[in-house]
Amino acid sequence: MSRLLKTGVLGGVVGGIIFGIMMQMMGMIPMIAMMVGSKSTVVGWGIHMIISIIFGAVFGYLVTFTKHMFILSVIYGIIIWIVGPLVIMPLMLGMGTMIAHAFEPQQLMSLMTHLFFSFVLAATVKIAERKTAETDVNVTN
Repeated sequence: MSRLLKTGVLGGVVGGIIFGIMMQMMGMIPMIAMMVGSKSTVVGWGIHMIISIIFGAVFGYLVTFTKHMFILSVIYGIIIWIVGPLVIMPLMLGMGTMIAHAFEPQQLMSLMTHLFFSFVLAATVKIAERKTAETDVNVTN
């Protein structure tokens, strides 16, 4: 299991960087920083990457329960969308939850980006696991 946690963290880093670049282009990184009372892009990136690493580690753990990584990544993307931008982030910004607005265009775009993050995360975990398995086979031969 520790190997899956490590590949999950790696997936969180890769997904976090790619998703963070998209968020940077949309001007969202300072909003992430606002959750801790800052407007700094550096602070926003730091918080975003910590969250991405945590989400990656949790995904790595969840992979131990299923072989259906695509299905897991879809469900996981929806869950992190609900937990993050619909509940925790707006609460931290003093706005109340965004659950009632979940199907508005801006929130649906957020769902798509969280699904994208989850797919990148899953692909990274899958590739890292395959490389690790190949290495293990070569070492034992």
